[in-house]
This record gives sequence, C-alpha cells and structure tokens, in this order.
Amino acid sequence: MSDALLAVAEAPPAAIAPRADSLLRFFTCGSVDDGKSTLIGRLLYDTGSVFEDQLEALERDSKKFGTQGDNLDFALLLDGLSAEREQGITIDVAYRYFSSKTRAFIVADTPGHEQYTRNMATGASTAELAIILIDARKGILPQTMRHSYIVSMLGVRHIVLAVNKMDLVDFSKAVFDRIVAEYRAAMSELGFESIISIPLSARDGDNIATPSKRTPWYHGPTLLGHLDTVDPSFADRSDAAFAMPVQWVNRPNLDFRGFAGTIASGKLRPGDEIMVLPGARKSRVTRIVTSDGDLPEAGAGQAVTLTLADEVDCSRGDVLAATLHRLTPRRALTARVLWMIDEPMTAGREYIIQHATASANAHVATLHYVIDIESFVQKPADALAMNQIGLVSLTCDKPLIVARDRGDRELGSFILIDRLTNQTAALGVIDLDAASALEAAAMPADSATPHSPGIFTRIAGAPGSPERARFRQELMVGAPLAAALGLLAWAISASLPAGIAVALADIVARPALRATVKPAPASPDDTIDPGAGI
Repeated sequence: MSDALLAVAEAPPAAIAPRADSLLRFFTCGSVDDGKSTLIGRLLYDTGSVFEDQLEALERDSKKFGTQGDNLDFALLLDGLSAEREQGITIDVAYRYFSSKTRAFIVADTPGHEQYTRNMATGASTAELAIILIDARKGILPQTMRHSYIVSMLGVRHIVLAVNKMDLVDFSKAVFDRIVAEYRAAMSELGFESIISIPLSARDGDNIATPSKRTPWYHGPTLLGHLDTVDPSFADRSDAAFAMPVQWVNRPNLDFRGFAGTIASGKLRPGDEIMVLPGARKSRVTRIVTSDGDLPEAGAGQAVTLTLADEVDCSRGDVLAATLHRLTPRRALTARVLWMIDEPMTAGREYIIQHATASANAHVATLHYVIDIESFVQKPADALAMNQIGLVSLTCDKPLIVARDRGDRELGSFILIDRLTNQTAALGVIDLDAASALEAAAMPADSATPHSPGIFTRIAGAPGSPERARFRQELMVGAPLAAALGLLAWAISASLPAGIAVALADIVARPALRATVKPAPASPDDTIDPGAGI
C-alpha cells in the first residue's frame, strides 16, 4: 500500500462519539455521471471513515474496475454491485455512516439514471438535506429538474447545489455563476428554504473538506463545513402535536393490553389525554412501556407501547393523537404521485393504498394533470407513465387519518400497491391545498359571488327551482279565473282598460304576496328523522 494510504489508514476517525442528537440524514442526486458516488467516497476518505482493509481493497478495485487511471476511484466505495461496476453507474441505493468532530451522518447514494428514479425517491424519503450535483460541463439536465421536483415534493427544504468537475472547466467562475443563476431561477417556485452553492472537484477533493486554492474567487463554506453546521429544524417533529399510528396491539396476557407503534410527532407523558382516531374516543395514557422499562416521557421517533386508562376499541391502522391535533379522517384524497411501474395509471383503476400503518382499497377517480418535468408546467393527460409526476384524486373504501401539516411525512404520504403483482406502483404525497383549489375551481361562478336577485326572480323563483314550477302552475290555474274577473269588471264599469287591469292584478297579486310572506319555521314536531318509527 502507498504511503498516502497508510497515513490515512493510521489516522484516527474524525469523531468517535458525536452527540446523539446531531445526526443528519442527507442524500446525493443528479443526472448520470455527475459524480455522486465519487463525492461520497471522497467524503468518507477525507473524514478518516475508511479503514485499512477497505483502502487496500479500494486500491485493488481501482486498478481492476476504476475509471481514474492510476488514481483511486472513490466511487467504488459505494458502487458494490457487479452490474454497477461493469456499467460504471449507480443502480441501487447505498447507505453509509460516517462522522465529523461535531456531527454524525447517514448518507444515501442514489442513482441518476431515469430508469431508477424510484430508487432515488426511496433514498430521498427519509432525508433532511439533498446534495444535487451538476456536471460543470453539461449544466442543468432534465434529470436534474426531475430530481429537484421530487425532492421538493417529499418535503426536503435544504439544498446543496454541488457544481462538480470544476477541474474540467478550469475552475471558471463564470461557468459556476451561470449554472447557479439558472438553477435558482428554475427552482424559484419549489419552496426551498436554502440553496447553498459550492464549486467542487469530487475526484481531487477541492472544497470537500478543505478550501481549494484553485477557487480563490469562492469564499463560501466547504461541503463538510456546511454539513457540520446546517440546521434542518424542519425535520424535528418533537415540537408538533402528539400522534402515533398503531402498528400492533400488544396483548401478552389477560392483565396487559397496550398499543405499540413509533411516535410520528410530538411528545407524550403518562396522564396526557389522547384520542383514538378515526372514532375520536378519548382516554388517558397510564404507562409508556419499552423493553428497557417504563419511560416518564417519549418523543418523535421512539418505538413504545402505550397503555390507556379506558378500554377502547383500537387496532392496527388507527392513530393515537393529542386531542387538539389537526388530523382529518378522509376517504377522498388529492395527492401528487410519482408513478413507478411500467403499466401506466389511468382513471378507474384500483390499487391498495398503504398509509402509515393503515391499508385500504383505493380507486383512481381523476387524473387532473401531469407535470412537464423540464418546465414544471401542468399538462392534461389521460395516463400517468413510469417516472411521471401528476396530481390525482383517489377514493378509499375506509377513512384514512391525514395530517394537515405538509411536513408530516408519516401521516402525509403513502404508497400505492398493484393488487395483482404486489409491486409498489407509486409514491404519493397528500396535498390538501391542491384539493381546496380544485374544489374552488369547480364551484359555479354565481355561487362564488352572491348577488341580489331581480324582481322577477323574487316573484317567480330561480330557474329550475320548485318556486318557479309553482309559479307556472299558478299561471295555468289562475289565468282563466283572472280572465273571468276581468270580464266582470268590464261589464260593471263599461271600461275595457279597467277589466284588463283587474285581470293582470289578479294574476300578479297571488305570487307576489306569496314571495313577500315568509313561511313559519317548522317546529321539532313537524319533522321526522330518517329511521324514526311513526
């Protein structure tokens, strides 16, 4: 082994025991050959997270499979499948743990090829930050846009825009500034809270762990420096209201009955009042049980068993929640969906929906539109093809407990499963704002802006209403009587205009009088409820 490898192998890890509350989950994404695996491999190498035997294997594999000549190919630390090494691409998601002096990290290396977009979405589903790589020679590509939209859809709000392979464009500041400006303009509507742009050479380590002398014009943080200090506070669900989907009813004997699950949000103590959804039955927590004994308090992310003061009907798929939690039982869902299988989605199809610990049968009611991934424009479509993203309305055969907070991944997202093949067909994120917008768009224009009806409408009733039908009936019955009264008035007064006036007054007076007199409200005894015996 070379002296450089020995020096790294003998160096102690950058951190042995970082704080337990400082874990950051992030992932890399981007187009094919943007350098995602190389970047993560270099991070592992520069933080001393690669051990001596791994370095020896890397040196051997770099000579056999590497694409960097006599240099180490850091991508081989992540690409372990034989198919990945043969083709030089990432196919499956690879997770690695490493640490710095202040923080621990779990990083997911996700594929860039369009065919494996579903694997990229899997890696993004648990991440708090995304590193989006762009090849400085190629700029923004369609897969860059697709991955960015999926990142936004899944609730990741912190982005590192890593402009990689700067060594191949002579570390040009103009190239870097152009790519950053184009990306920020393209992503202006996706709602990212922060976009930090860093010029990199993942192969050579420029601006990875130490500032590069080849970018004197760049004065921002290194990649590792930013990862050490970023605060993904949006991912902390401990301050939200308590909610826990029930995974299992723990009944080991006659004297114990508890409800097991992982707390999705909030904190809980014995004595707190909770409700069981969807029935909204209330009770109080008596114990918080774990394998290590009872706890005085539990928070988001902890797996616990709760015992309640009352005997309540609660089973897998129900949700235990704080009494003030904004959770809504819904059968009709509107969601943004990433389609993952070859057979397209069409309206009328049936799937199994898995939402938290609950499952139900779901009917695709409407495919509203598909997102054009290059412009984010909404386009009408009859089907949703593989790797396309669209807005759909689903109808379930039983109510599901849906969070109103878009940051709640546990109760705000789901997967669709093909009923015949059992494949995961789609990943979906419930969008209550889109549902409200669709309802408002479907509302008739005159109902959105109330106006005072005209005199004829007040007398005769609105078109198609029961009042208008009664008015027509009154005309048919009252016209002969009005004519008779008119003839009588003509005979008595010997004046034709007087007879006509009496006839018209009789025709108009009755419906006008009915319109001005409001009927008395019905008393309780005047109404009969459905199912009442009479």
